[in-house]
Amino acid sequence: MSSVLYDVPGPKAKARNWIYTAVFLVLFGLAAWWILSVMADKHQLDADKWTPFVTDDRIWTTFLIPGLLETLKAGVIAMVIALPLGALLGMGRLSDHAWVRIPVGTVVEFFRAIPVLMLMIFGSAFIVKFVPAVSSDFRPLYAVVIGLVLYNSAVIAEIVRAGVMSLPRGQTDAAKAIGMRKGQTMVHVLLPQAVTVMLPALVSQLVVILKDTALGGSLLGVGDLLAANRQISANYSNTIATLVVIALLYIALNFALTTFASWLEGRLRKSKKGSGAAAVVPEVDDMATGAGAAA
Repeated sequence: MSSVLYDVPGPKAKARNWIYTAVFLVLFGLAAWWILSVMADKHQLDADKWTPFVTDDRIWTTFLIPGLLETLKAGVIAMVIALPLGALLGMGRLSDHAWVRIPVGTVVEFFRAIPVLMLMIFGSAFIVKFVPAVSSDFRPLYAVVIGLVLYNSAVIAEIVRAGVMSLPRGQTDAAKAIGMRKGQTMVHVLLPQAVTVMLPALVSQLVVILKDTALGGSLLGVGDLLAANRQISANYSNTIATLVVIALLYIALNFALTTFASWLEGRLRKSKKGSGAAAVVPEVDDMATGAGAAA
């Protein structure tokens, strides 16, 4: 069915689409075959590289499960702090008072423009210089959390601002008409509706938080999943196999998070059906990487 924005492809267009799909599948198959051939030549597909993950429980109990728990610990702590802080910063950016809006906007743009790894390194240096009482065992974890909170709270602030601004203007006008103040309108009218609108973008950012914990494992000494790679490969000489298994664990973790978020979004949409909050959050640019925060 054709519309203003879309025309149903005709016979020639359908034939071209089938040809493009077939060519892509052939090229993908050739690339996969080449990669597997190279791995086989380098003995990376040998059984002794992969069977330890099935036969040796120590890999899981000593390295992978503790690393997974450390990843979850850093990610959850950062989420618990960054979400409310980002919401407050987002509301600050929407303030009618310039003395609130301008400083908050400056803070958000500043931390959104700095690479998260640089913020983690800054956090580590800050702890060493000003909080020497923190044990060296906990310093990497705190540094990772500081970096993740500073960066992601700034991005979440933009998501909140975009979500609230995407709501119909009539919502604010109706609240004003019954005498609600700006703060009451934000807390009781706009934010509850914007939650459903913002949820996909927020989940995207939570996935980013979980993935960025790997920066701490690779450079700051946090004993997370990625750090477990070094220990396992040193004991079993199977770096590629270990990285594949760790990647699968990250995929499973993030898939579980997005699945739960999709279920929650469906429940929220059903409970707020007819509220008029059917807008979509615009993509928030990541100034450090050029990518968007909303997937």
